[in-house]
Amino acid sequence: MRVVLDQGTPVPLRYALGQHSVSTAYELGWSNLDNGESLRAAEMQFEVVVTTDKNLRFQQNLSGRRLAFIVLPTTNWLEIKRHQAQIAEVVDQIKPGEYRELKW
Repeated sequence: MRVVLDQGTPVPLRYALGQHSVSTAYELGWSNLDNGESLRAAEMQFEVVVTTDKNLRFQQNLSGRRLAFIVLPTTNWLEIKRHQAQIAEVVDQIKPGEYRELKW
């Protein structure tokens, strides 16, 4: 899968997703794009967005999108690090258009 890590998602998470092609919004030069623009750009190149923005589904209309969204409950790398295997499993299983908020 082609995965993009949104702003605020710790970059070291990419190593837990090694079997996937992972980019970051920063690397792509999307730092100055608003959510709507970044989602349109992501939809052209990626299948999964991993974000820590819990308000995304309230700020954007996500219905009808091909992108799958995985929302992490924190930006804290030490906490995310303990759940890397769970996150990788969700990335492996998520389907286009699906939205999942992880909790731990």
